[in-house]
Amino acid sequence: MTGRDIDILVAGEINPDIVISDPDPVPRFGEIERVVSSVAITVGSSSAIFACGAARLGLRVGFVGVVGDDPFGRFMLEAMAGRGIDVSACRVEPAEPTGATVILTSGRDRAMLTAMGSIGAFEPEMVPDALLDRARHLHVGGFYLQERSRDRLPAWFAAVRQRGLTTSFDTNWDPTEHWDGGVRAMLRAADVFLPNEAEATRIADVEGAEAAAITLADVGGPIVVVKRGAVGAVAARAGDPPVSVDAMRVDPLDTTGAGDSFNAGFLLAWLRGDDLRDCLELAGVCGALSTRAVGGVDGQATLAEAEAALAAWRANR
Repeated sequence: MTGRDIDILVAGEINPDIVISDPDPVPRFGEIERVVSSVAITVGSSSAIFACGAARLGLRVGFVGVVGDDPFGRFMLEAMAGRGIDVSACRVEPAEPTGATVILTSGRDRAMLTAMGSIGAFEPEMVPDALLDRARHLHVGGFYLQERSRDRLPAWFAAVRQRGLTTSFDTNWDPTEHWDGGVRAMLRAADVFLPNEAEATRIADVEGAEAAAITLADVGGPIVVVKRGAVGAVAARAGDPPVSVDAMRVDPLDTTGAGDSFNAGFLLAWLRGDDLRDCLELAGVCGALSTRAVGGVDGQATLAEAEAALAAWRANR
């Protein structure tokens, strides 16, 4: 890995979140105006929130994605660069508006409305070979939203692994609710898969996080990490017993992006060679701490914060 100065290269969607926070954020139609606690614009999208979390933990992060030539796109590129992410390979497409997601959150639950815009515009050909040669690991988030490239991502992942990189991906929710859609092919070309429980059980067509993790790990041999929110997480790899951990208890202000911060913590620990249980526990703490602020990035932990919280949690449980 000599000369690889990017720890994680992230490829995928870039869009802001407009977060509407209130104990009861549900709108009422009929031209009824409601007053809510707050409305904020922040870094959104699974891939970008993950990238910010990884950079916050001290990893060197590069990003490739597409935005429009508009205020949303400029906001995102400036915010990501301000968090230490190399966005020099991102594309600005004047013909495409930047996508955006409106999140209505009560702190413990949320609903999302997304305008796709450029969210699905990423294509593997946008990633220069020279950039791949600088990276140790490739991560793709929002797999189901990659409209133009989803069918080609498995072959690209396989080719990337031939170049010496390790790979990971997260699907997020399937808006069509058809599930699979190439996930099994991705499993055969990935080292780590990071769905949540609702996604994993639907993709695997089984009940229960542990059964889903085992089923999916048997498809292609990756580590399958199933996030369970306040319940914890479970991970499996083919031929080994699954590993389960509890979650660190917090009083969340906003759970937006917690799963992406979990992913960042897991991959940091996995890339440095930690055992699977330690990876899961650090990941869970990173996800929990990210809920301290509204939006997906402002509560994300530094590595020092995460390790201190992890040590305190282990000492007191």
